Amino acid sequence: MTEKKRENVVIIGSGPAGWTAALYAARANLEPVVFEGEPAGTMLPGGQLMITTEVENYPGFPAGVTGPELMEKMREQALRFGVRAEMENIVDVDFGVYPFRLKPNYGEEIEAMSVIVATGANAKWMGLPNEERLALSGGGVSACAVCDAALPVYRDRTLAVIGGGDTAMEEALYTTKFAKEVLIIHRRDEFRASQIMAERVLSHPKIRVLWNRKVVDVLGQDAIEGLRLEDTVTGEISDIEVGGMFVAIGHQPNTAFLRGQLELTPAGYVRLPQAWRTATSVDGVFAAGDVMDDYYRQAVTAAGTGCMAALEAERWLAHRDHGVAEAAGTAAAS
Repeated sequence: MTEKKRENVVIIGSGPAGWTAALYAARANLEPVVFEGEPAGTMLPGGQLMITTEVENYPGFPAGVTGPELMEKMREQALRFGVRAEMENIVDVDFGVYPFRLKPNYGEEIEAMSVIVATGANAKWMGLPNEERLALSGGGVSACAVCDAALPVYRDRTLAVIGGGDTAMEEALYTTKFAKEVLIIHRRDEFRASQIMAERVLSHPKIRVLWNRKVVDVLGQDAIEGLRLEDTVTGEISDIEVGGMFVAIGHQPNTAFLRGQLELTPAGYVRLPQAWRTATSVDGVFAAGDVMDDYYRQAVTAAGTGCMAALEAERWLAHRDHGVAEAAGTAAAS
């Protein structure tokens, strides 16, 4: 029978958390391998930053940097230290055996002495063709106002925020710092958000709510010019002019491939039993970045948890190997 390939550290995901974990693991001589994933719509190797035009809040870039450029620099830095990269998805895992078993979508099953899950979370989109096209091209469609609303392209313009939950309220309030006017477009006649957040939005002089409306088309070729709306009560169609749109209808953590192998939160994020640690419910498996963070969702925080996961994996492997060596020495002495 062919012996499976065995890796010290397998990192699943290639966003800021994944590449930072890879860099730290490589410098610890753990010879990590990163499974970068494959492009699928707005889900790209490199994560959400791949559809972010300008990043102005990542330390070390005083003039800003584009999202794709930042991710390429992270990738190049990790590869310089010997990180191996596979542009494949991990489609199945078995954390009930040790070494752990992981199945890529093309290659042979591999064994892993430790695993770092850094697959991120994908923003939920409305599913409109022009929405996805303009998001990928940097044409004024985004799923993160905190990331993008301060950019010059959005300043002093009328901006739309889609959604009715707390996330949409937070995005709208943040956007008022830069926009001329903020339109919240919500398909119902009341918000799902908490009362205090709804009250803040409704009392803000820069925010106007378009109730009972849903977006049926995003208008514009190279950049967004407006939105086509449908009244959810009457069915009436109308067009409005906007200079940008922020979709705030939630995120979906990329954890489906785990298939019950790790404990998850009710929202599907990887649950971490101990605060300020990246260890999961399975010893030897760690999680970093947006796959375990439904609160901050920033590149810099993801990178920080990638560092934490690599350090924890290194120490876990060292303690495990030390324990195995001690047990073998005791057995030999007896």
